[in-house]
Amino acid sequence: MNVPIEPTDVLPVVAEHIGVRAGYCGGKPHILGHRIKVEQIAIWYEKAGMSPTSIVEQHPTITLGQVHAALAYYYDHRAEIEADVQEGDAFVETLRAGQPSIFDKARRRNAQDDSLSPG
Repeated sequence: MNVPIEPTDVLPVVAEHIGVRAGYCGGKPHILGHRIKVEQIAIWYEKAGMSPTSIVEQHPTITLGQVHAALAYYYDHRAEIEADVQEGDAFVETLRAGQPSIFDKARRRNAQDDSLSPG
């Protein structure tokens, strides 16, 4: 089987748009120059059904090329990124289980305020 050899002057396109840096975006892959993580792009595309164009319309500081690079990175590292998403979801559920939401707190406060007799 012949494997094509890449010329040494090839510019890696995904690396031009996607970075991973310790201490930035939690060390997760993100669009360079932004705090938008690859996993956010993947969620918007895969789970929210947003098109790459609509993602750019919602976040006009990023380009269509950056969105497509993020999706390419996601598909090449899908298992890792899906694990990160699941870990984040589990963390949110843990927080929710331990604390009432601000909406629940407001409902309770309003219910107590309603029990006061007028002046």
